[in-house]
Amino acid sequence: MSSKPRLSFWQIWNMCFGFLGIQFGFALQNANVSRIFQTLGAEIDDIPALWIAAPLTGLLVQPLIGYYSDRTWTRLGRRRPYFLVGAILASLALIAMPYSPALWIAAGMLWILDASINVAMEPFRAYVGDQLPSEQRASGYAMQSFFIGVGAVVASALPWLLTQAGMSNVAPTGEIPDTVRYAFVFGGIVLFAAVGWTIVSTREYPPEVLASHEAADALPVSTARFPLWLAVLLGVVGVLLLASVWHYGLERELYLLGAGLVLTSALFLIRGSLPDGLLRHLLDDIVAMPAAMRQLAWVQFFSWFGLFAMWIFTTAGVAAHHYGTTDTSSQSYNDAADWVGVLFAGYNGFSILAAICIPWLVRVAGLKFSHIINLWLGAAGLLSFYWIDDPHWLLLPMLGVGFAWASILSLPYAMLADSVPAKKMGTYMGVFNFFIVIPQLIAATLLGVLLKHLFNGEPIYALLIGGASFVLASLAVLRVRSV
Repeated sequence: MSSKPRLSFWQIWNMCFGFLGIQFGFALQNANVSRIFQTLGAEIDDIPALWIAAPLTGLLVQPLIGYYSDRTWTRLGRRRPYFLVGAILASLALIAMPYSPALWIAAGMLWILDASINVAMEPFRAYVGDQLPSEQRASGYAMQSFFIGVGAVVASALPWLLTQAGMSNVAPTGEIPDTVRYAFVFGGIVLFAAVGWTIVSTREYPPEVLASHEAADALPVSTARFPLWLAVLLGVVGVLLLASVWHYGLERELYLLGAGLVLTSALFLIRGSLPDGLLRHLLDDIVAMPAAMRQLAWVQFFSWFGLFAMWIFTTAGVAAHHYGTTDTSSQSYNDAADWVGVLFAGYNGFSILAAICIPWLVRVAGLKFSHIINLWLGAAGLLSFYWIDDPHWLLLPMLGVGFAWASILSLPYAMLADSVPAKKMGTYMGVFNFFIVIPQLIAATLLGVLLKHLFNGEPIYALLIGGASFVLASLAVLRVRSV
């Protein structure tokens, strides 16, 4: 049994380069999809429900891709076939989305786009675990974070840059501006090219070689059982929620949350009687997940709930609160939307700076308290949106958001390092994604309801909710005992 050999800087660079393209497409989606939905006629409280496609596809796709990529070997390798298929589909979806003639088509394209990005993205996390020895994995994830920042900076600011170059950022009512359309076309090209570079410039260990490394790296897995009381409680809460939505005429998107709770309850209650296969294996792996992963669940939940609130509502919030408009065909709204792209580029740019500072901070304060500090900075950034009047000063709080973003992308994985069994690397990276996707799904279900009934439909309050969620995530870090 042998440990994996160390890779050079450029080998790590090549294996992570595809993340630049994936994040390019992801950043275009985050910064512009709400704008596209509003332009095509969506109301503010409808936007979260339209976004449900994104986390729902991640919830379904990532564990499946992880499970099957663990069991794949082709002439192209183990993970790279999924890189290729996902990149082709995501590139085509990016190019097509801003040409959607109707709201329902745009919502469907978001579903296809996010599913395709997930097909390409999920194996990248497992790829680092496959190829790098334990002592180099932190460097691999840091390199991924670097490319995430670079790709997102350019993609988020691209419509604004095209406007500065003289392209029109307004269009007739119900049509997407040319700046957005050309940005998405360019994004599709970049996504395919970057992922393609990783595919052609890297190699993967053959199964027999990887198996010998896995035997050297493998760690025991928890034998914990899923509590019966918790499965029953989830089902009861789901049934009560479904009954309340039906009886009181609450927002229809709450049906999805109730149904999800009932389905989860049913799956774990019948797990022991399921036949041997994909579903049974996934449920067994969830129950037996490493202790560090269970401890990090709440940290991830509140972190990604806050991020999703920011991604969905920053455009509408800045347009209404700072530019004083909700008219999607107006110059002011489109100026606000372009500026939000710059703000998103800003926090991704600051995340590159954060990636340089975080290793030093970890040496001084440790993993846990470094993550707490960065989450506090992100919370302060989102909360300050309400009190800053000049939109140009909104770049300042994006410094804090950038540090939180870089930390969320790296430190939870560092806390989780070496606790995942090597032979199930893809499966457990997909399962870990549950703690990212489920809060996004809940945010897409509940945020519109909260804004409508508690905050008079004002989207700026979604950013305050996001800031509060970061604070809760920082408190949850204290529960993590492994570091």
